[in-house]
Amino acid sequence: MVTEDTMQMPWLFKKIDHIQLILFRIFFGLLALLECWGAIVTGWVKETFVDPNFTFPFFGFEWTQFLLGDIMYLLFVVLGLSGLCIAIGYRYRVSILLFSLGWSLVYFMQKSNYNNHYYLVMLIAWFMVFMPANRALSLDVRRGRTKGQQSMFNWQRYLFVTQLLIVYTFAGIAKLYPGWYNGQYLHLRLSDSSTWYRTHFSWSHFADLLSSENFARLLSWLGIGFDLLVIPLLLWKPTRTITFIAALLFHIFNSITLHIGIFPYFALALAIFCFPPELIRKRFGQYLTNNPYRVVSSPPRPLSKYLLLLLASYVLWQLYLPLRHHLIAGDVLWTEEGHRLAWRMMLRRKSGQITFYVVNKETGKKEQIRLNEYVMPHQLHLVSTAPDAIWQFAQRLAKEYKQRGQVVSVFAQSMVSVNGSPYYPFIDPTVDLAATSWRYFSHQHWILDAPEEIYKKNTPIPEYFLPQIRAY
Repeated sequence: MVTEDTMQMPWLFKKIDHIQLILFRIFFGLLALLECWGAIVTGWVKETFVDPNFTFPFFGFEWTQFLLGDIMYLLFVVLGLSGLCIAIGYRYRVSILLFSLGWSLVYFMQKSNYNNHYYLVMLIAWFMVFMPANRALSLDVRRGRTKGQQSMFNWQRYLFVTQLLIVYTFAGIAKLYPGWYNGQYLHLRLSDSSTWYRTHFSWSHFADLLSSENFARLLSWLGIGFDLLVIPLLLWKPTRTITFIAALLFHIFNSITLHIGIFPYFALALAIFCFPPELIRKRFGQYLTNNPYRVVSSPPRPLSKYLLLLLASYVLWQLYLPLRHHLIAGDVLWTEEGHRLAWRMMLRRKSGQITFYVVNKETGKKEQIRLNEYVMPHQLHLVSTAPDAIWQFAQRLAKEYKQRGQVVSVFAQSMVSVNGSPYYPFIDPTVDLAATSWRYFSHQHWILDAPEEIYKKNTPIPEYFLPQIRAY
């Protein structure tokens, strides 16, 4: 029989020092500021949201297309300012809610630059909405907008830890396939970095190391081990320090060689929750406040059991998303079904070519679509390799022709390569994509089966495909 006491699990509602949360709030805000304003400076906002006539949004977010254009500059300016306000604790509740809503909107507006790291930022931002992260070292406390405190609940700390464990564990499990552990993918990715360093800095020895197949194979196995073990080893006192040093070196190396934005530093900032709060207070507390932490005991809240059910539901959902591809026929590395929101990070390199045809149902006239008249160069990779984008584009074509007074069928001829393999047929060219519905929880019948030998060969990629290739 489940009693109220067992449902409450008192250790989760024990009060602990909140210094980790306060420090993370500062790091989070500053990284959000750098990411959002950096996206403007580097031209990412222009390329992704200003220049395109449309993006490939997540299903259900097609309504966001009216925001495309110069207004997106304003949105990212506001998001950056929100990050600054979060860091200094100024009107924190409004700032973090504004950032969470805005970042979620930006994330779901497009898939051309899909990134698991952006997804993690979104989840953590929503965590922070419900955290007492402005109760110390904040302008809100200094100006009397909120009451200062030194504690948070244990579950708040372990929510971050659990999320990190899920991210790294499923990232490691996803790497357990031939294209990763034989070094095939990483060799292709590091070869690009090798060329970049050889060209820009003349670092020939470093470039030679990056282009080595043996080095790529070694890093591939180290990557699997790191992902599967880093969080457990950070939580275990005897291995905590050496593991954090290893994580520091690992993430800095990834930042230098793979150019993956703020994620290495964001992951390191989150690692603070793996340390005991008293240790963080001992190391940093003297620089932050003169007031020692005092434990204030309080009975569990009456609604603790409902909160526990809510947290359990969230964790189960986070476990389902990375596992859902097992419920769908086909190899997820080929079909992409169940790929997103599943921590399948930097697993393979896909490239492809695709040709769309529309056929007028009344006259039978067949017309080839010129993709460069519809999509931007950075969108070409997505629409040639991702089935959901292929389907969305076909639906868009059918809608556009209908507005012209024509009812058409839409067909696609597509070839795809994985990790430098030969190119294989990807989409059934006989299926009218405009007449199909998207199956959210099952396999799309018009995606052809993956060839068995696709991960056993490593052939050069034809030069005329190179402009379409991106790590995805």
